[in-house]
Amino acid sequence: MAVSGFEGFEKRLELQFSSHDPVIGIGLRQLDFESVEQVLQEVQCTVVSALGNQHFDSYVLSESSLFVYPTKIIIKTCGTTQLLKSVRPFIHHATTLNLHIMELRYTRGSFIFPQAQPHPHTSSQEEVVYLEDNIPSSLCYRKASVIPSNLTSHSWHVFSAGAVEYSDNLHPLDLYTVEVCMTDLDQTLARKFFRNPNDGKNGDSAGREMTEITGINRINLNAQICDFAFDPCGYSMNGIDGDRYSTIHVTPEDGFSYASFECVGSIYNDDMADMVKKAVKVFGPGTVSVATTAASHDMCTRIKAAVEQLGMKCRSYSMDEFPAAGTVVFQTFTTRRNRI
Repeated sequence: MAVSGFEGFEKRLELQFSSHDPVIGIGLRQLDFESVEQVLQEVQCTVVSALGNQHFDSYVLSESSLFVYPTKIIIKTCGTTQLLKSVRPFIHHATTLNLHIMELRYTRGSFIFPQAQPHPHTSSQEEVVYLEDNIPSSLCYRKASVIPSNLTSHSWHVFSAGAVEYSDNLHPLDLYTVEVCMTDLDQTLARKFFRNPNDGKNGDSAGREMTEITGINRINLNAQICDFAFDPCGYSMNGIDGDRYSTIHVTPEDGFSYASFECVGSIYNDDMADMVKKAVKVFGPGTVSVATTAASHDMCTRIKAAVEQLGMKCRSYSMDEFPAAGTVVFQTFTTRRNRI
C-alpha cells in the first residue's frame, strides 16, 4: 500500500491460447487450484471467493479478479501487486495442457500513486521491457502505446502482442471489451462501501448487502453475482451472464476514491451502453474514463451518449490501432465540478 493511500487503478492482462485439438473441452479450466494459487502468490494476491458455470470460472481476488475460460485467461489486480509476474507461469501451465499462446494484451490507466509501484511496474517503459523479455518470440506482432487524453491525470497504457495480425477470423466482430475507471466518487455513495465496526458479517454476506443497497444487482439483471466486502472498506464483485463476465472493484476512501466496471460485450446483447450508465450512476464520480477494445464506432458513440446523460462532459476522445487487438478507443469525462 502506498503511504498516501491504496492504489485503485488496476493492471489488466488477457492471454488468448489455441489448441491443435479440435475438441478443446475444458482446456485451461483443468488447471488445479494449487497451480492457480502459486501464480497468484507471485502476483501477491489470493482468492477470496469463486463462482463458475459451464463456460468459465470466476475468482474474486484480494486485489480484483481472475477469469479462466478454456482458451483464455483474464486477470486484473490493483494495489501494489506485480501482475506481470503471472505471464510466464500462466503460459507454462497452458503449454502443459497442449495450449499455445496466440495473443497477449496488457492495459492499465494512470496510477494515482506511481511512486509506490514495485518492479516491473515502476514505469510504462519498464513494463514494456519486462513483457518483451518474458513472452515467446512467436508473438511477433507487437505494439506498445500510451493513449493520451485532455486530462493530465488520465491516460491509457496498452501493450498488445500476437502470433498473427488482427483478423476477423480470430476476433469475431460481435465481441468487445469495455473498461471503465472512475475517480473522485460521490462521498455519500462511497460511504455505502464501508462496513460498520463489529457488524457480525463475513465478507460474503457483507458484500451481498452492498450489492443490493447500491443497486449493483440491477446493472445486469441476468447476471449471477459473486461479491465480497473487505474490512473496514472496499468491495469487489464478479458477474456471470452465460459466457459473458462483468466485474466491479471499489476503493471508497476520501482523497483517492476509485471504482471500476468492466464487461465483455456482444452485438447480440445490445445493452452495454445502458449497463455503463447504470454502473457510473452507482458511484457518482467526478471523472470517468472508458476504454473499449474492438468495439464498433456506433457502440463507442452510444456509450459516450449514455455517460453524458448523467450530466458529464466528454473531455477527450482518442483511438489507436493495435496489430493483435484491433481498435482501442479511449474517452474521458468530467462533471461540471471537475475542470481540466
